[in-house]
Amino acid sequence: MGVDETLAGRVAAVAALDEPTRRRLYEHVVRQSAPVSRDEVAVALGIPRATVAFHLDQLVEQDLLDVTHQRRTGRSGPGAGRPAKLYSRSRRHVAVSLPERRYDLAGHLLAAAIDEADQSERPVRPVLDRRARLLGEELGRLAGESRGDRPAAEVFLGVLESHGFEPRADGDQVVLANCPFHALARDHTRLVCGMNLNLVDGLLRGVGDTGLAAHLDPAPDLCCVRLEPLSGR
Repeated sequence: MGVDETLAGRVAAVAALDEPTRRRLYEHVVRQSAPVSRDEVAVALGIPRATVAFHLDQLVEQDLLDVTHQRRTGRSGPGAGRPAKLYSRSRRHVAVSLPERRYDLAGHLLAAAIDEADQSERPVRPVLDRRARLLGEELGRLAGESRGDRPAAEVFLGVLESHGFEPRADGDQVVLANCPFHALARDHTRLVCGMNLNLVDGLLRGVGDTGLAAHLDPAPDLCCVRLEPLSGR
């Protein structure tokens, strides 16, 4: 089962826990030290088994719980009975913020850059910039491979949107109405804005032929990166 990690997918996963019975079942399952069956949950919480089965499977559908199958009798072969369906916490991490923030992405880049700089005895900033550019190129290449008949610029803007940048047209330019690394950029502006620029520039290179170029142009309430037509540079 694929996991929808768009903002809409993460909101749907969180919304699945808004139903009181479902949230109660989820909290019970994740507190257990081992996977539990429908029957065990139904007995523990005093909820009808059919209701338990429905809500647990809804949580599996949102990838909030994992399912395994195991014979609890210890027997195998004919007559051993069907394996029990057991539920446990999934490895999926779900976080929703509005406006969208991607501190996980920044943390990954910063940690990788520090680790590489420590091993190579090189300054952290150029290592971070290179890693951000390479990650952008990879994201752009993957998006470009599945672009079909869509224009490269549309694919590029779609990747920016999916990572929380909120691209918006501003005449013949594009502004990024949200910084996914807002708190970090506010406190460490030069470091994070440089990382941001290299990430977006790498994305442009990875997608290819967008007709756009990225440059730093800090403005209040916007990301520090602005995009303009190549012909205008």
